This record gives sequence, C-alpha cells and structure tokens, in this order.
Amino acid sequence: MRSESCDIFCNVVDNFGDIGVCWRLARQLSNEHGLDVRLWVDDLGSFGKLCPELDATLDAQHCCGVKVLRWTEGAFRSYPLPLAGEGLGERGVADLVIEAFACKLPQSYVEAMAAREPKPVWVNLEYLSAEDWVEGCHKLPSPHPALPLTRYFFFPGFTEKTGGLLLERDLLMRCDAFQADVAAQDRYWRSLGVPQRIAGELRVSLFSYENEAMKTLLGVWEQGGQPVTCMLPEGRSLPQVAAYFGQSARNAGAVWERGQLCVHVLPFVEQERYDELLWACDVNFVRGEDSCVRAQWAARPFIWQIYPQHDRVHLVKLEALLARYTAGLMPEAAQSVRDLWLAWNGGQDIAAAWTHFLAQREVLTRHGAGWARRLGSNNLALNLLDFCRQIG
Repeated sequence: MRSESCDIFCNVVDNFGDIGVCWRLARQLSNEHGLDVRLWVDDLGSFGKLCPELDATLDAQHCCGVKVLRWTEGAFRSYPLPLAGEGLGERGVADLVIEAFACKLPQSYVEAMAAREPKPVWVNLEYLSAEDWVEGCHKLPSPHPALPLTRYFFFPGFTEKTGGLLLERDLLMRCDAFQADVAAQDRYWRSLGVPQRIAGELRVSLFSYENEAMKTLLGVWEQGGQPVTCMLPEGRSLPQVAAYFGQSARNAGAVWERGQLCVHVLPFVEQERYDELLWACDVNFVRGEDSCVRAQWAARPFIWQIYPQHDRVHLVKLEALLARYTAGLMPEAAQSVRDLWLAWNGGQDIAAAWTHFLAQREVLTRHGAGWARRLGSNNLALNLLDFCRQIG
C-alpha cells in the first residue's frame, strides 16, 4: 500500500514523553515524506510546551505541516460509517493508522477502519526498549476479535531487527556542523543569557525526574575541582535544585551559584531548541524515551534516568540499554557508565560514580560519535513506510 495519509492517536500519559515521540514522527512523515498527517491529542496543554506555536484552546489547527486535532470522546461520537466527513475533518480514515503506545482508538473509528476498502495499515507503535525479546515481537500481527482488521506491533529499537529510531534526514549533519562551529555555540549561549566559558569549565544539561541522588550530585559539583555550569530546564527536578540553594522562587532566568557550581534555570525547552542544548553541553542528563534518543544523536556522554516503576522492572530495561551502549567500550569506561547510570537510578555512591565517569569523558565522547553513526542507518519513519508497502 502506498501511504498518502496518516492518523496518529496520542494519549498523553507522562506529560511530554508520549507526545514528544508522536510530534516528531508526525512532522517527519509530513515534512520529509509528504504524507497528509493528522495528530489526535487528548492533552494540548502539555503538547504546547513542546510546540509554542500551538494554541491549546483550539480544537483544530495546523502546525509545522501537521493538522493537530483535540481528541475527545465527543469528537468521534457522531462519526458516520463508512463515509468520510463529520468528526474527521476533510477526509476519513487514513491509509496508515498509528495507535501510539497502546492507547485505545475510538470504537467508531475502528468500525470505520473495518468498513474502509482497501483496509488501512493499523500499527501499534510501542515504547522503546533495548531488550532482546523486542526483535521477536516486532511486526507481529494481532487480528481483531470481531472485525476484519489486523493490528501490527511496531517496536522502536537499537538493532536491524527492530523498527529503529526517529531521525530526521539532516539531523546528524546539523549536529556535526554546530559542534564544529565555535561562533555558533557562542551565539547559542548568548541567546540563553549564559556567559562565555571559562578555562576548565564543564557544561551539563540536567533534565530529570525527582531523584534521591540529586542533593549529593549537586554537592559534588559544588565542591569539585572544576567549575560546573548546569543548564536546568523548568520541570520536575526544579523544586529539588531550588531547595538545595535555599530558594523558593523557581522561575526561568534564575541563576544560582555556590562554590564551583552555577545553575541557570531555563524556560521549558521546546523540541527545536532542545537538540541545540544537548549539542552544546559536554554531558547530558536525560529522562524518559524522547530525550534519551536525542542525547544519543548528540554524540555526547549522557546519563539516562528511566521512568521509575514500583516493581523495579524499569531496571531491566536500563540494563538492556547499558549492555548495548557499552558493548564496544574498554572495561574501565564501560564500568564508569554503568556505575553512574545505576547510581542515578536509585543506586548508591553517586559521588564516586561521577568522578569515575568524568575521568572517561574524552573516551565516552568519541564512543558517542561512533554509536550515533551506527544507529543512524536504522530509521524508524523509513522502516514504518516500508512496512506499509509490504503489508499492502
């Protein structure tokens, strides 16, 4: 099947992670591959943080080549079968229907899919995982129990037997150009109101969930042997950092200094500017799925905080990515990554782990560049469109 239209359904669960992935995919399918893309989202408030041009009060609007629609129960209540029209805008069911992260499609839309000829390709876009079992489940079919429809599981991943990762066609080239251009980096820091670097200074971005190791890590930076400038986007970790400095005000633009540590509080960084932050910093702390992938494209040493789960199964996923990411490293460098990731995700002794990690920074920077190039050949959007042609 040649896919000319696509509907992506996103139920925002974790504020920014789900919509972050869906928004990147929607723009790539529209702007690079020419699909007519509609993105159905149930929480436009969270979405607006990633896309400042979005008007969260509107039920329908165009942003960056994508039609964005508010997904409410009432939006599909009167949708007729099988014709296009009411409730779906200018057209009916798309050629490619993406159910992001197992969100439940409106029943009336599913029935319209069943009535459509030819049938759409229905994909459940799963969460990213580096675990081995993903390869065996990627592209598996799941027939609908009552309707003539088949849903396929599509798993992003880190090997050729998975769906790959989201990567815009010019991203790595733009990253390389930025990191090689000192003047461009200076302009970027000035745009944030951050002074020029001083000798020996380390610049770190910190995007995290609440973290029990935060106070200790900040203390290590404060008392360390080199200046550390921490770029802190507004978010869930901001209250912890503010409390460390004895601050009650938590507004963007604040600058807090103590010892060797200087923290700049940034406005929540929209997607287009977040890449530049990752490219410009020496080390990046990231959380969840979307920022983890973007940190890997930035080819800088990074520390991932996985979304914590009560039964600690998240640590299995963390170990799986650790194993893949460190496979080509010398033992000492690999151990430094492992120790810091685990310490940041509920382990112990983050002070020692940070010191060992920092000692390996040059090695890890070179490793990050090679890792990004290896992953870059497995593009999720291209793989998704190839799959649609195979099914059709």
